[in-house]
Amino acid sequence: MSTAVPKSSPHEERTRHAAWLELFFDLVFVAFAAQLSHTLHGDPGWREFGVFLALYFPPWWMWTNLMVSANLFELDSARRRLLMLFAMLCLAAMAAAVPKADDDAGRAAVYALGYAGTRLVLLGLWWPATRYPAPHRLPRWRPLTYCLVSGVLWAASAFVPGSWRYVMWALLVVAELVLLLTARGRGLPRRLHTGLLVERVGLFVIIVLGESVLALVTSTDHVWTAAAGVVAVLGFTLLAALWWSYFDFGSSTAELVLGSAEPQRAYLLARDVAAFLHFFVTAAILCLAAGLATAVEEAGHAHLHRGAVGALAGGLALYHAAHAAIALRFGRSVGGVAVWALPGIGVPLVVLAVADHLPPWLVVALLTAEAIGHLLYARWAVRRRAAAAGGPPRG
Repeated sequence: MSTAVPKSSPHEERTRHAAWLELFFDLVFVAFAAQLSHTLHGDPGWREFGVFLALYFPPWWMWTNLMVSANLFELDSARRRLLMLFAMLCLAAMAAAVPKADDDAGRAAVYALGYAGTRLVLLGLWWPATRYPAPHRLPRWRPLTYCLVSGVLWAASAFVPGSWRYVMWALLVVAELVLLLTARGRGLPRRLHTGLLVERVGLFVIIVLGESVLALVTSTDHVWTAAAGVVAVLGFTLLAALWWSYFDFGSSTAELVLGSAEPQRAYLLARDVAAFLHFFVTAAILCLAAGLATAVEEAGHAHLHRGAVGALAGGLALYHAAHAAIALRFGRSVGGVAVWALPGIGVPLVVLAVADHLPPWLVVALLTAEAIGHLLYARWAVRRRAAAAGGPPRG
């Protein structure tokens, strides 16, 4: 096996796009998104929301790890293909186990063993970097602790009885986060391809938005009424506004900031924005998907259940809060972020507070109006900045 390190300037990034294998790999998360979103249909309570976030983080965390691995190691070999396909199988098993994985010992064991398998895949992807020539060589203790030891302990958790299994999962996730946070980008064999990273994260956002559209379609099919159709159209408009603002403004800003940063700062920004903060972005969209599906199914009711409104309005508030944190991490001023973040978070929370007195269509309409207002403000702000800088307007 070759241990050569690709030669490239630390400030030069060749244009790369997602490979067919990476796109195929992402398809498993279509099933994961559907399974997770379905757990929040109806009238979820605090426990259901907590379980949703707890079961979503490990596969999300593994996706980001494998996404970075594919970013750094672009060699298309049979060995790498087999590793990634095995990771797909493991994640598919986890997706199948998600329903009742919090209280069914058999499903919980499959979930844990699936995650353990993905840690071994990571070991296989990173181990060749331990034989790179200095200074690109990765210390062996990092993949051994972060991948192998973690995988073995996750596999062992499948045989831990009762609630102690979930305590063990939480401790293992925290340990993985600590190992990543202490690395701070040192030891990477090359600079991240930031354009590819932004593209992959954007494709994941497309996946969860697609789950939201699918939820609207299937729910409308189940409840074929004019009221359901109105709510579905409003919901689609809401999702379209989120898509427009994300890919016209959020994604392009991320690519610009990451692409112009020094290698270590680019890694730290990518870690915080892509790995951590986008967990909340995508989780928020999955909550929206569940809430929209319930709103369509209950379009003829006097009002929505509190849990459904929590998924809808809380999801939109969380979405804006995550983007506010991303903007601050990129160096935006607090005042500049607050102008759009406070209404983006506040309006959904007000809707949540008065939802008991609103019909389902009006709840979705108010949230849709906020998303459209957010998009229009973003377009206006970009045009204003472009005019002040003497450049052509965008969007």
